[in-house]
Parts: sequence; C-alpha cells; structure tokens
Amino acid sequence: MTDTSFAQRRILLKGAAALTALPALPALAQSPDPWDRARRIAAVFDKPLPIPDRDFVITAYGAKPCKVHQVKGQPKVREPGLVTTPVPGTHDSHPGLSAAVRAAHEAGGGRVLIPAGDWYLKGPITLLSNVRVHLAAGARVYFSANPRDYARDGEFDCGANGKLVLSRWQGNDCLNFSPLVYARGQKNIALTGEDWTSVLDGQAGVPFEDGSGPGWWGMNQKAALPGALHQGVDNPANAPLAAVVPHLDAATLARIVGDRPNARSDEKYLPALSEAGVPADKRVFGLGHYLRPSMIEFVDCENVLMQGYLAVNAPFWIHHPVKCRNVQFSKVRMESIGPNSDGFDPESCDTVLVDGCWFNTGDDCIAIKAGKNRDTGYGPTRDVVIQNSVMNSGHGAVTLGSEMSAGIEHVYAQNLDVRNEHWATDPLNTVVRLKTNMNRGGYLRHFYVRNLKLPNGVRIKPGFYTPIPGGPVPAKTVPTGGGAVITFDCDYTPSFDLVRDRPPEVSDVHISGIAVSNVKTPEGSFGCYQAFVVLGPVANSYNGPAGKPVLPVRNVTIRDCDFGTPVRADAPWYVHNARDVVLSNVTIGGKRYDRKLSG
Repeated sequence: MTDTSFAQRRILLKGAAALTALPALPALAQSPDPWDRARRIAAVFDKPLPIPDRDFVITAYGAKPCKVHQVKGQPKVREPGLVTTPVPGTHDSHPGLSAAVRAAHEAGGGRVLIPAGDWYLKGPITLLSNVRVHLAAGARVYFSANPRDYARDGEFDCGANGKLVLSRWQGNDCLNFSPLVYARGQKNIALTGEDWTSVLDGQAGVPFEDGSGPGWWGMNQKAALPGALHQGVDNPANAPLAAVVPHLDAATLARIVGDRPNARSDEKYLPALSEAGVPADKRVFGLGHYLRPSMIEFVDCENVLMQGYLAVNAPFWIHHPVKCRNVQFSKVRMESIGPNSDGFDPESCDTVLVDGCWFNTGDDCIAIKAGKNRDTGYGPTRDVVIQNSVMNSGHGAVTLGSEMSAGIEHVYAQNLDVRNEHWATDPLNTVVRLKTNMNRGGYLRHFYVRNLKLPNGVRIKPGFYTPIPGGPVPAKTVPTGGGAVITFDCDYTPSFDLVRDRPPEVSDVHISGIAVSNVKTPEGSFGCYQAFVVLGPVANSYNGPAGKPVLPVRNVTIRDCDFGTPVRADAPWYVHNARDVVLSNVTIGGKRYDRKLSG
C-alpha cells in the first residue's frame, strides 16, 4: 500500500466502530407460535422509506443513451454465444448519474431517475443516504466490462492495485474492486425498477473492453482461458505469508498454509490472511488480482430497499448486503447463470424480508451468511423472512452458510414455489440446505420452513460428499452436493480449509409442508435421489486442540411432507452424528414414516 495507509486505516476502523453504533430494534419477545416472530419481522417494512418525493433525472446532469451491438461472449458460463453490449466509444453516463446522486443527497434526498433506453456506465452506482436510484420501464443499464472502472474511485488508494473499497469476499474482509452498485455507512437508500423491463446488466460474459481477458467470469476457473491466471491458481502478486506476518512462528504458518498447491491463489490467500490476523486494510486485492466483485453490495447501511428490477450477468454474488439493518428485497428477478452467481446473500444482517422474488441463478438462490475464519466482528445474521418467491436453477433454494462463523438464527421460509423449471437441463440441486464445517464453526439455529411446492422435484443425480480420508463416512455415498430435498452438510468441502478447530453447532430446525412431485426420466419417475441427508459434524475433520466437543445436530422435526419417489428407495435418508430427528406424517415413495432418527 502507499504511505497513506495509516490514515486510511483510521477511516476503516472508524467505519468498523460505527457498525456497533446502530440503534438496536426492540427485542422480539418469545411466543408459543414461532411464526409470530416472522410476522413481526415482516411488519417492520410496512412503512415506506422516508425518501423525499422529488426527481433528479440523469439526463439533466449530462447522461445520454448509448448504442449497442452484439459480440461473441458467454450468455451463460462455458456456453459461447452472442451477447449485447454498448458499441466502443459510446457515451459514458457514469459522471452524469453520479452527479445526480450527489445532487439528490445534498438536497436532503430524492429519486434519481434513469429513463427508458440503454445507458452505459464506466463505473459503479454509489448510493448515498436518502437517495433512491430508480430505473423506468424499458431502462437498461450496462456496467462497463473493464475492471479498471471499479478500481478508480474508491476511498482507499492502494497504488498499482487501484483506488479500492472495503468489501467482503466469501466471508472475508478486504480492499477490492467496487461492486457495480455500492454503498457504505449510508441510511435510507433504495435501488428500484418499474418492472422486469428495468434491467441492470453486469456484462460478466462480455470480453473485457481492453482485450485483457474473456470477462469477469474468466477470473474463475470455470471460464478462464487455458494457462491464464485466475482466482484458483498461484498469483505472483501475493507475497509468501511468512513475509506478511513475520512474527508468526513456523508451526502456526504451516498450520495456516500447509503444503497444498496454489496456496497463494487469491481464493486461498485471502482466508489465510484472516487466519493469520492480518487487518482488513492490509488485505489488498483489486488490479492484478482475480476476486470478482459482487454486483450489488451494501456495507453497514440501515433501511435498505431493493425492489422491482431484473438483474442479469453478475460478475459474482448478485446481491450482498453486509452488516445492514432493515433490508427489504422485493419483486426482484435474477437471471445469471455464472460462477458463484448466488441470488441474494445477506451477511451479518439484522431484520431482512425477501418477498415475491424470482431466482434463476448459477449458484445458491438464497445463501444466508455471517463471516468466515476470524472475520466475525460484524456479528450474526438474524431475523430473516423469505416468502412468496420462485426458485428455478441454482445449487440450493434456501441455504444457510457456508460462511457463517458468527452464527445464523431466526430464519423463516414459507410459501415458496420451488419450480425447478429447467430440471432436464439445469436442475436445482437441493431445496433446504445448511452447510458449514470445522473451519467456519458458528451456529445455525431456530430455522423454520413451511409450505414449499416442488412440481419438478430436485436434481436426481447425486453430488457426493468428499470426506477427509480415514473417517467414518465412506466417499461417494452421501449426496450433500445435490440430489436430496433437505441437506444438512456440516462437513462442507473440508479439505479446502486447513484450520479446522471450530466445531459448528446446528439445532432447532423445523420443516413442514414440503410437497415433491416426480418427473419422468428414461430410468423412471423420481422426485429426488434421496429424500434428506443429515450429515452432522464429522469428528475426524477436526484438527484443533483435544477436548473440544463435536456436538451432534439436534432437535430437528420434519412433518407433513411428501418427498415423492427417491432414486435410492432402498435408503431414503442418511443420518450421521445427529439425534432427535423426528419424522411425523412423512411420506417417501408412497410409504408413511413416523419415527425418531439418530445416527
């Protein structure tokens, strides 16, 4: 970093201190009906945000529509085809939009209006307090396919790495490219559209404008060119960890880094910096690195609305509020079949409502998170309601984890149409998914699910668990990666994390009213590979000091559910290190089960 590092760190720490200064909501009292808490969470959003009703039209500040054409790219990852993008040299509306946002903010708030038409932005939309950015019907924003445009305006001057922002990447804090829509430390902010013709296009499958690569998705191994650097291979820009933290002894360094290949790849190096205690302002990525930005990320914000638009072609996670309070995510549609294209990932957030959304994503539709490794300072995620939404392609429909080291509690999911519309070509892997491991630790508790319809089942080919060798669970037997309707995976990708000394705790999960219909295949009619998997923490994956308990999954109920016909009719479920898993009026393959399971 440059010699401004100390001053920037003071800014960073000032922002971090502000995270704990938000006024707490009144405590939600206990009720005999757990869904009463869900109703009270949703009621928080009955009142509209107090944003003044006045418009700041971007054309008044110099914005102009752009012209578009088609080029060769990736409409979906690893699927070449034609993609629409602005023509070279077209007008850049980023300065005009940014000026409109500043004007609205300085006037005390208002609506920044993007009219119908195509608009090209060479840089992010950065929201400020009391401002709503609104896309009219027929408005389509194209974010430039140029990483330099997202390493130009951040508050942290990191020299050759660019001017970066404080972000969080797969649960770890860092300085990185700005997300395409970003805010930090703001209050009363909104990103809205008139309908699903109001489009935010991340252009992740468009080749980089300077010819430096195949686009944002090419920073991931799934779409990288042969021999090119990407997030999963050693990056020469990452110094050996021993040089970064010379005070650590050799044994500690070996425990964090080990001798595994590609330990200096960006995706492994960042969590290693967290384990080594390197502060966030010293974890510098951006230019010369391969950690793709989230499409929309808000950090340390209060009263946030995202509503009524279509988001397509996201570089990474599509929506990622971090340490935000009172987040409403309503009537948003997502169409992004790219690597890590999670739809909505609230992380360390308090009081969240998801209502009336449509998910067609390349990874989890919804994944609730709360930090990873030693990055737990933002606290847990709690009080989340998910309802009245449609899930199609993705890894999991409603997922808790895997980055959840600070804990997740009081999550309510109801009335979901898990349509799995593309079941024959791009199926949804699983529906209710909990994933953690001995590194992520933390807790998952008080999770309630009811009234989910699965008209096309889930993926019927298994995605098998790969354990640490020598354990009690044989390889290629448990479909934690896909094929079960309900999946508890408490040993998620254990070999990725070398430090595994934080056993997770999973308890108090109550699921009812899941209805699975079969689909016809050449092999027969099936709704899943296996009805459910409860893989509790696997003791031999733990490598910390002796004496720490490895607790079983406990207090789980599954009732009034019909799982259709599983491929594994001979073994309709799998249970390991769990107790008090109670089935009540559960039908699998036409047979009713009422029993208590342990394993």
